[in-house]
Amino acid sequence: MPRVKRGTHRRASRKKILHQASGYFLTKSKLYRAAQEAVERGLKFAYVGRKNKKRDYRALWIVRINAACRAVGISYSQFVHGLKAAGLDLNRKVLADVALKDEAGFRQLVDTAKAALDKA
Repeated sequence: MPRVKRGTHRRASRKKILHQASGYFLTKSKLYRAAQEAVERGLKFAYVGRKNKKRDYRALWIVRINAACRAVGISYSQFVHGLKAAGLDLNRKVLADVALKDEAGFRQLVDTAKAALDKA
């Protein structure tokens, strides 16, 4: 079995980890073992953060839609139920954008939702 020499590959992997750890405090950016632990921990937080970001934005959109609904005189849950009853399938991101930038358009959506609620 041939002998494996790890010089180039080992140096490259260490250099990659240290590059990812640049800007970390004290030895976490200088020493390989400390840097590797810090980078793994940071990547774990980044993974979780990408999932939490979706949750946070959805919550923000719901708050914006609810505020616009209350200003027009309907609750958020009734508004969403009315939209579903009317067959309008708009996601919360679009609804929040309409509520924020186009008040007349949002009022039409609310009227549509109210009409669908009255029919049901």
